[in-house]
Amino acid sequence: MILLALLATSLIPGIAIFFVPEERHRLRTWLNMTGAVLKVGLVGVLLWDYSRGDAAEITIAFLPDLPIVLRVDGLALLFVTLSAFLWLLTTVYAIGYLEDSPHRSRFFGFFSLCVTATVGIALSGNLITFFLFYEALTLTTYPLVVHRGTEAALRAGRVYLMYTLGGGTALLAGVVWLETLRGPVDFVRGGSLGPIGADEAALSAAFVLIVSGLAVKAAIVPLHGWLPQAMVAPAPVSALLHAVAVVKAGAFGIIRIVEDVYGRPMVDELGLLTPLAVAAGITIIYGSLRAIAQDDLKRRLAFSTVSQVSYIVLGIAIIGPVSSVGALVHLINQGIMKITLFFAAGVLAETLGIHKVSEMAGVGRRAPLTMTAFTIAALGMIGVPPTAGFISKWYLGLGATSAGADWALAILVTSGVLNAIYFLPIIYAAWFQPATGPWPVDRRHGRVEAMPALLVPTLITGAVALAAGLLAGTDFSPLSLAQDVQGDVGP
Repeated sequence: MILLALLATSLIPGIAIFFVPEERHRLRTWLNMTGAVLKVGLVGVLLWDYSRGDAAEITIAFLPDLPIVLRVDGLALLFVTLSAFLWLLTTVYAIGYLEDSPHRSRFFGFFSLCVTATVGIALSGNLITFFLFYEALTLTTYPLVVHRGTEAALRAGRVYLMYTLGGGTALLAGVVWLETLRGPVDFVRGGSLGPIGADEAALSAAFVLIVSGLAVKAAIVPLHGWLPQAMVAPAPVSALLHAVAVVKAGAFGIIRIVEDVYGRPMVDELGLLTPLAVAAGITIIYGSLRAIAQDDLKRRLAFSTVSQVSYIVLGIAIIGPVSSVGALVHLINQGIMKITLFFAAGVLAETLGIHKVSEMAGVGRRAPLTMTAFTIAALGMIGVPPTAGFISKWYLGLGATSAGADWALAILVTSGVLNAIYFLPIIYAAWFQPATGPWPVDRRHGRVEAMPALLVPTLITGAVALAAGLLAGTDFSPLSLAQDVQGDVGP
């Protein structure tokens, strides 16, 4: 029952919020916060039970021989913990960000349904369950992308649907083909399909279709075009798309297919790991190069996401347990760092009207707390120790070296240099250049920080991005959780 309760803590408030009148701010806030806090509490219970060897599972009849299965394993806990924690903070942030905006009940209703779909993806125990929640995620995020209703937002929404529905079609074709070949497909450690047998070509084709469908949400080149355009959405939506929901769902799905459906030995035997790694490597470099050219701050962060999420795919595509640890820990760390960057970008836009990199001069002295969080996250994206990003890249680099994949190590090093090229000028301008913007100024201190609802979540995620690196050796760090999951999966 706890798994159904995890879904209900966002599903029920989400449905209820649609019927809350716009002026009932307190009721809407209460529904939002109650659901988010309860979800975090239930995840805590799941973590405790799992540490004692208790794994929850529930099966619900759906189609003949195709049940809906919700199950807890190490990978599910990794993703659902990230989702619940960041959803709570994003809820606080969104309440403050949209305080005076229209259509708040519509926004928060779909916001909660989006998180329900994300949690369902995390807890899916078989391929058909994953597909249903994955497509539900498309339908619940579209209204968030177009929320503002401007021509730019509607255009971004059309592009988003074109990409994601096309990807969903490819995913459905691959799922049906694979289920036809091997029957109902569960997620099992090390793979559930058994030996290759005589249908090698069909298995390969199904893999390509499924991963292509997942690659749309994971923003792998050339299927990434929707992501930069979606930045017209409000900052909480951008944070959710990049750190928790859509792009992470795609990367998470690729991990599931490689590790728990086919198994990496089979994918390697089919000759598909190397093409997957090459696609990830191209995306890493391409995204970094495009980020350098962007003056719009959110678009620069968007192309950074295109690059950074493919670190996860690259780590999974390299044979070896160390690179897998790097991929799994980056699943968490990238989410924490990227949500910090988007929170900070939203704060700067709301308090100082800053939307472009060229407007960042001197902002560190106007909003020092916000820019401190931004700086920590940006240094983490570069991989500067002792941030969370350093831990991710260290293990990815070690994994590439131990697997003899020198080309992958070169990709990581090159990307690190490119990350520095597009983040360090922002940090330098913010802290060391004289202010040029006509910003409002606190007469006593010369500082302008956002309201607590915006600032506190930004500072918390910034602090966690630093703590995840400093405390990487502790039992409950993201690194420790990733190592536990890798122990479940095996080499």
